Amino acid sequence: MVGMLLMASGVALGAFGAHAFKSMLAASDRTDTFELAIRYLMFHSLALILFGLLMEKIPGLRTAAVLLMAGIVFFSGSLLVLALADQPGWGAVAPIGGMALIAGWATAGWAVYKSKL
Repeated sequence: MVGMLLMASGVALGAFGAHAFKSMLAASDRTDTFELAIRYLMFHSLALILFGLLMEKIPGLRTAAVLLMAGIVFFSGSLLVLALADQPGWGAVAPIGGMALIAGWATAGWAVYKSKL
């Protein structure tokens, strides 16, 4: 459910970025940052949906999903604040999210390995 809500948020934010925020993002030269945030939000939201479907067969995916959710919040969230509010300090938060995403994928890999699927 969380993955689907995040997907809906990603679509909505992407649409706002292409229309309502377009001139603001261009003026601050943050269009690429905004698009990167949305891309990571969308891909990892899809992963959350997949993990949710597989959690009963692969219990370790629950931890991986939590790490991905944290990664989305810190990585995509900080980049969205950076892009929309033009607050450069938020760029320092993105690596925390990136590490959570990496940890989430590593945890997922380990969980699949241990499940012997």
